Amino acid sequence: MRLLRHLSLYIALSLGANAAIAADVAELEGLRADSLKRLVVHAEPRSVSDAAFFLEDEGGTTTLQDYRGKVVLLNFWATWCAPCRKEMPQIAELQEEFGGEDFEVLTIAAGRNSPSGIVKFFDENGITNLPRHQDPKQALAREMAVVGLPITVLLNREGEEVARLIGDAEWNSDSAKAIIAAMIADPGDS
Repeated sequence: MRLLRHLSLYIALSLGANAAIAADVAELEGLRADSLKRLVVHAEPRSVSDAAFFLEDEGGTTTLQDYRGKVVLLNFWATWCAPCRKEMPQIAELQEEFGGEDFEVLTIAAGRNSPSGIVKFFDENGITNLPRHQDPKQALAREMAVVGLPITVLLNREGEEVARLIGDAEWNSDSAKAIIAAMIADPGDS
């Protein structure tokens, strides 16, 4: 009898959790508009790679797990990527508006991008508030199935992928801001 009660409780809790995930998915999907319509919101969060990437100035490495506790917009880009040039200032606007304890933009130059080329790219585009992290051997990009650039991935506070957009988007749009605000507002953010 005790086992039956525990099983009933487990089923009820899991159904409630699945309903909460479905509500989060529906909410994020409902906020997509214009170029953000291409944002694919996953039915369930996905684990991410633990491959290390290089920090811009510190000279060390880190992993995505070091950003747990924050909602993260992870942008894979390259200096030669024309759509990246277009969207990077818009992504910088998101960092300006939402960046802090609850949200962070991580930009990761995938592949061969010289540090001086990255600095030049940021200078030419007036970007002063985004990190210039690198993944020169594309270990992280490869493990995260980055097949083209730009690719932007949204991570929840647990460090899991909840959505992905292939190609550029209007990241300073009302839709993008509503999506980020909704993710930040949900402290459980599954």
